[in-house]
Amino acid sequence: MIRFDCHAHVYETLAAVDGARYVPARPAPLRDWLTQLEHRGISGGVIVQVSFLGADNSQLCAALSQLDPARFAGVGVLPLDAGDAAFDRLAACGIRGIRWNLVRGADIPDPGAPATRAFLHRLRARGMHLEMHLEGPRLAPLLPALADLGIDVVIDHFGLPSDPAPKDDPMLRAVRQLQDRQALFFKFSAHYRVPFDVAPHARDLLEMLDADHVVWGSDWPHTQHETRTDYARVWAHAPHLGTLSDHRAAQRLYGIEAAQLKADRAGADPR
Repeated sequence: MIRFDCHAHVYETLAAVDGARYVPARPAPLRDWLTQLEHRGISGGVIVQVSFLGADNSQLCAALSQLDPARFAGVGVLPLDAGDAAFDRLAACGIRGIRWNLVRGADIPDPGAPATRAFLHRLRARGMHLEMHLEGPRLAPLLPALADLGIDVVIDHFGLPSDPAPKDDPMLRAVRQLQDRQALFFKFSAHYRVPFDVAPHARDLLEMLDADHVVWGSDWPHTQHETRTDYARVWAHAPHLGTLSDHRAAQRLYGIEAAQLKADRAGADPR
């Protein structure tokens, strides 16, 4: 059962950073996203820093300040040389992970470089995870190193597979070959960003991954694809991806919990 929308973007203004590769035509207000959740009985979710705002997480933190931290969290963006104070500010806002958006040829940080090691140490010290947005063929050779970082790693958008046949896809082969997948999580979101049906890939991932290592996301407001899809259509597509239960992954990664599960546990408490 899907209880959370673990990938959405919220922004009230469109003040893009220099060099932004895409700027949407209109804002994505927090109230509009919350309305989508309410209409579908979704308990909470995760706001992910949108790429055109770069490492300016101020709108993300402002949105989180209006939400219940027991049901909502964030994933931010920081440069590789960010210091402890920057990490602490985001953690105080309710941000539980940092995203590396590496698509379209962006440089991949070297895990052995001092700056990368320091960055990962800061993540680890605060119980944060690393979220990776990277095309499947470039992601595949990195998976063994990512699985061995000592932190949870969340792979965006199904890992952006590149082959319509799951058995031939390099990213799925790399997952299959991993001996330890305990730290690896996948986000089933934005199926429309892949030029073929990813439902077979999703079902393969559900079979390969450890239990409760998948979350779902709407990718609202579907930047760059606003005219092709909407919340209703991505929600209707979710059952085609297989049967998933997200509450344990959401609690581990984001520290959030569905209200009903929390109430059920409280009712079972003998004290």
